[in-house]
Amino acid sequence: MALTEITHVGENDRMAECIDNCLEAAQACEWCADECIGMGEEMARCVRLCRDVADLTTLHAQFMARNSGYSSDLAETCAEACEECADECEQHDEEHCQICADVLRECADSCRDMASA
Repeated sequence: MALTEITHVGENDRMAECIDNCLEAAQACEWCADECIGMGEEMARCVRLCRDVADLTTLHAQFMARNSGYSSDLAETCAEACEECADECEQHDEEHCQICADVLRECADSCRDMASA
């Protein structure tokens, strides 16, 4: 079933976009964390933050899909975590970190938009 078939998502372009951005952020973070593992202790914080954000963004997408009353609270937490992780990723020159940071900035904006809705 496409997201547009879920009534509360199909009628809300911001929610559909946020779900897509959260799922993309989760994928980017999983990739970034996997690439950073084994690169040394200086990448440990990046790995931890990416893993946390991957879990948070996945959970937020699930909450939006089920129209949870907790979704807007989680949106703010998700945005903050995305921004913190993006700040960390931007400190590293690796391509995967830079791509992850870009995806996370977009996700943070989308989550903030959902939190204020």
